[in-house]
Amino acid sequence: MQSSEPIIQLVGLGKEFRTSGGPIKALDDINLTICQGEVFGIIGLSGAGKSTLVRCINYLEVPTSGEVLFENRSLASMSRRDQRKARQSMGMIFQQFNLLAQRNVIQNVCFPLEIAGAPKKEARERAMELLGLVGLADRKDAYPSQLSGGQKQRVAIARALATNPKILLCDEATSALDPNTTKSILALLKEINKTMGVTVVVITHEMTVIEAICDRVAIIDQSHIAEVGSVSEIFSEPKSKIGRQLILGDAAEQAARFGKSRRVRISFDGRSSFEPVLSNMILACKVPVNIIHAETRDINGTAMGQMVIQLPEDEVDANRVANYLKTAKVPFEEVTDFDI
Repeated sequence: MQSSEPIIQLVGLGKEFRTSGGPIKALDDINLTICQGEVFGIIGLSGAGKSTLVRCINYLEVPTSGEVLFENRSLASMSRRDQRKARQSMGMIFQQFNLLAQRNVIQNVCFPLEIAGAPKKEARERAMELLGLVGLADRKDAYPSQLSGGQKQRVAIARALATNPKILLCDEATSALDPNTTKSILALLKEINKTMGVTVVVITHEMTVIEAICDRVAIIDQSHIAEVGSVSEIFSEPKSKIGRQLILGDAAEQAARFGKSRRVRISFDGRSSFEPVLSNMILACKVPVNIIHAETRDINGTAMGQMVIQLPEDEVDANRVANYLKTAKVPFEEVTDFDI
């Protein structure tokens, strides 16, 4: 259950890497608060610094400046032993699963418990419990090479939960998976968050992932935090340039490329009012259109009227829209400014 109590606080966090070409600043003055029980997203383009950020949270990378507070205690001021304990409270899953090929499924899940010194019988019981949670109890003796990508990630999630962490750090955990598998993994993460109260931090470059499971999101751009807010706030009104780019995607760019391109009048003369003609066309053609004029009404469930749209300047995209309208048997004609 989400609370307002912070579990992770990043205060003035910075990370610099020294290279032969000089220092590279991966993170600069990062200030973030992640609350207990929430699903928090961190999104950015490749190279923005998000993977470095997540590795600084659990001190796999030691920050160059600033502080990481875990449950109000600075990781920097902890002894090595306390740091290890804190790290055990932060499970982590990766894009490439990172399973041990020579170990079967149950042995992979037992691995962190072995490192923590848990008795063998207790470790196996815990591993079986977690494999049941992720739906893979029947594959306990299989090896990673015998599993699908989604199954490997489920094993990785079970392994990450083995030491009863308070936080689950997910670094591009669904990037290597197909859309359906991604959906099932995100549903599993949401269920773990809800039933076990584990705080989930999701690192991704995909807005669809943020939209699917996150409560709040931070957008990182060129080593800085560009904006932070609830998912609904950021999606409805992104304030930063990178936020608009991530949410609106190429459509924002393409929308400016209409110029004096072709215009088409679509006639609605008896189609069902419940048929989303324009939405279907945009989804099928994967190009934006500009609505110049619309005058339609619903008469007893039937759409009547007309709509004038402007096609993209790119001739291939424009022809794709025209061909779609023909195939879908939507009445239309090309018009000029004088015809509108």
